[in-house]
Amino acid sequence: MALFGFGRSARPQAADAQRRQVENWVREAAKLDADDVVKANEIQCPDPACPGFETVILIMRAKQRTQALKITKPIAGVTQPDVVEALAG
Repeated sequence: MALFGFGRSARPQAADAQRRQVENWVREAAKLDADDVVKANEIQCPDPACPGFETVILIMRAKQRTQALKITKPIAGVTQPDVVEALAG
């Protein structure tokens, strides 16, 4: 089974729990339907002006363009007010 995870480190359960929490905050704040999809991921920004890691959130609704939100914090530091602010902006 090591072949399937080659080159990747395992994600700690805490990071997965935080990712799900962020996705739930987005779902609640945006009043999404059960069929809508929310994905949150932490990426490393290559731009020297970036703070390092940032959280990118994608909201996918049927027959609509995907909405992308960016929070300039690692996913572990994202709070519910951050999500609400990103949706408002």
